Formats: sequence, structure tokens, C-alpha cells
Amino acid sequence: MSISTVAIVTGASAGLGQALALGLLDSNTLLMTLSRRHDAALAAHAAASGCTLQQIQVDLSNPAAAEVGAEQIISNLPQSAQRYVLINNAGTVDPVAPVAQLNSAAHITSALSLNVTSVMLLVAAFLRNTPAGADRRILNISSGAGRSPQPGWGVYCATKAALDRYTEVLAAENPNVRAVSLAPGVVNTGMQAHIRASSPDSFPNVQRFIDMHDQGQLAEPAAVAAKILKYLAGADFGKTVLDDIRHHD
Repeated sequence: MSISTVAIVTGASAGLGQALALGLLDSNTLLMTLSRRHDAALAAHAAASGCTLQQIQVDLSNPAAAEVGAEQIISNLPQSAQRYVLINNAGTVDPVAPVAQLNSAAHITSALSLNVTSVMLLVAAFLRNTPAGADRRILNISSGAGRSPQPGWGVYCATKAALDRYTEVLAAENPNVRAVSLAPGVVNTGMQAHIRASSPDSFPNVQRFIDMHDQGQLAEPAAVAAKILKYLAGADFGKTVLDDIRHHD
């Protein structure tokens, strides 16, 4: 069986990442995932669809593990595919606290590793180990929090802003690679449940997210993933480096 597409997704065992992975399942695709845990349901769906799936269990919040994981999953990529896709979806909103209370180097470093460092490591390995003449696309899942300040989210806002600017540099340096940093909107995931459990003292805007959930305003992961994958496969992907999926049908 020939492989026409190689797709790599981080944080694929739950939420939006899992929905993206499920949407990529195809008999002509090699799907590779990096997550903290093995996803038996994804494996079953892959087998049923005829998709070749490789799951790597790795904690991307650990810089050393992220470096090993990046090399492990990308060093043996097939070189004959027509399209190579990297989706950096894994991320964390923690630590949630006012800036005066961001006093744990370990917690800050863990978030930086997951939200930024692991992305840089994977992109570097991806660029080195994919054919220059192929259709190469990199999608970094960002957030509106990187584009407007949210009290209590000093680390999250900083890491997503860093991701946006990094993606702009990536695109400027690699004109033959399509790269986008994409805000997915407010999606009904475990991260959102975690946000709603925040203390108002730590995250003053928590009631807004509780209200959005209670009023059914959160987008479902499968619906958002379908829009993202349609956008990712389209001819316009990469023309706007900093984008928001809510700008697309």
C-alpha cells in the first residue's frame, strides 16, 4: 500500500487533538502521534479504516523527553509521500495565577516546554527529515490568548504569543513550507473544564467561560477539527500566517 500523506499530531489522545487524528485516518495516510498515553480507541479506528498508525508515548512538557520524542518519530519518515503534515496541538493553560504568584520555575518551565519548546524541536526535526520538494504543511494550534491579554493567564498568553511570532519566523525562513499559527476558538475540551474549575482569585474571567458552557456556546471538537482539516488541505493554507478558524467556513 502506498502512503501519499504523512501526518504527525501532538496531544492526540483527547480533545481537539484526538478529533484531528480521527479526521486524518485514511488508508493512504501514515498517522504518527505523540501523547502522554496510548489511545486504544484511536488504534481501533485506525485499524478499521486501514490507516497505518504509530503512537509514541511521551511527556512533551519534559524538554529532554520532547527532544528524544521528536527525533524518534521523525527520523524514520518515508521519503516518497506527496504531502507531509505536522500539527502541534498539545498545550496547557497552567499555571493559572496572577503574575505576582508565578513563583514556581518548575511549573513555568513545564508550560514553556509543552507550549513552545516541543513545537520548536518537532518543527526542526520535521524540516530536516522531510523532502524539500514535497508539499509540507505545519499547523501550530495557538489561541486568542496570545493576541490579547487575559488576567491570570500570564504564562499561557506569553507562550501562545511566542508561538505566533515563532511561526512568523518559520514562515519567513521557509517560503516553500506552508506554516500557520491558528486560533481554534473556544472548544468543548478537557482544558475548558479545567478552566471553568479555576478560582476567580486566580482567573478573574472564569465566569465568562462558565456562562459560555452553560449557554451551549462551546464548539464541539469534531466540528472544529473538520473545519481545521478542510482549511489545512486547501490551497489558501499558509497565505495568512496568524489565523483564526472562525474566519473560515
